[in-house]
Amino acid sequence: MKFSKTNIPDVILCEPTIFNDERGYFFESFNQEVFENHMGKTIHFCQDNEAKSTKGVLRGLHYQLPPFAQSKLVRVISGKVLDIAVDIRKGSATFGQHVAIELSEENKHQLFIPAGFAHGYVVLSDEAVFSYKVDNYYHKASERGIIFNDAELQIDWKLALSELLISEKDEIQPTFNKADLFEKI
Repeated sequence: MKFSKTNIPDVILCEPTIFNDERGYFFESFNQEVFENHMGKTIHFCQDNEAKSTKGVLRGLHYQLPPFAQSKLVRVISGKVLDIAVDIRKGSATFGQHVAIELSEENKHQLFIPAGFAHGYVVLSDEAVFSYKVDNYYHKASERGIIFNDAELQIDWKLALSELLISEKDEIQPTFNKADLFEKI
């Protein structure tokens, strides 16, 4: 597994070593010891989630407030998505900035998003199966969000607004300036 810092150094791109032959492929998608050795800290993932969506489905931008904040390790099993992580840690040098990475079944890349980031993605292929690990359980009362098209964040979702399929919940999220954000973690 190769680990690379993104334009926000706390968000890490994880690229597995893939072994291809005439039968197909094999790769190790997660190894707790290798992952923690690279991160330099213990991260206890406690829940795996999976979502299947069609082209244009946009989910996000979501996060949970402390003490229920979640770090995530996200990947695409089939299809292709544009994955977004927004730094919402007040006082951070990258506060308000975001990382945008294409994750796909072809590249098999994963993205580690630490607590203190809002997360979202949009499906770019006809459909996609999105999978992610979290290190804290879902806690409804701590759930928060930021509107996906906030002008201050300037996120290019790669699809026209008319192509997006957005839940009612995600259409009414507050702007970045009005959202409950993190003190620097």
